[in-house]
Amino acid sequence: VQLQASGGGLVQAGGSLRLSCAASGRTFSSYDMGWFRQAPGKEREIVSAINWSGGRTYYPDSVKGRFTISRDNAKNMLYLQMNRLKPEDTAVYYCAAGSSAGLISSYDYNYWGQGTQVTVSS
Repeated sequence: VQLQASGGGLVQAGGSLRLSCAASGRTFSSYDMGWFRQAPGKEREIVSAINWSGGRTYYPDSVKGRFTISRDNAKNMLYLQMNRLKPEDTAVYYCAAGSSAGLISSYDYNYWGQGTQVTVSS
């Protein structure tokens, strides 16, 4: 599967952005999907994940209550709604697809998009 992330940009603290990830191929609905981010000088970290059916999601404490992940299997699309953004959310955001049993680790994902920059100004 090929992934194309979009929707990043510059936003003030407290604002919102919606990231999208378009997937190619007819097997999108069989993959668990995740959003990760990487800030300069920091390791890549998970932001959110959703299983193949959309029935299970994961959020780390840093974004819980502010970010919402969703997917539309009919359209081969993954989304991340980000509200109440903070300067510490500034990073390159990546979407990823995986077929292992896990959702949280980057090692659970086999396919990665190219990333989209999110910059939150204070």
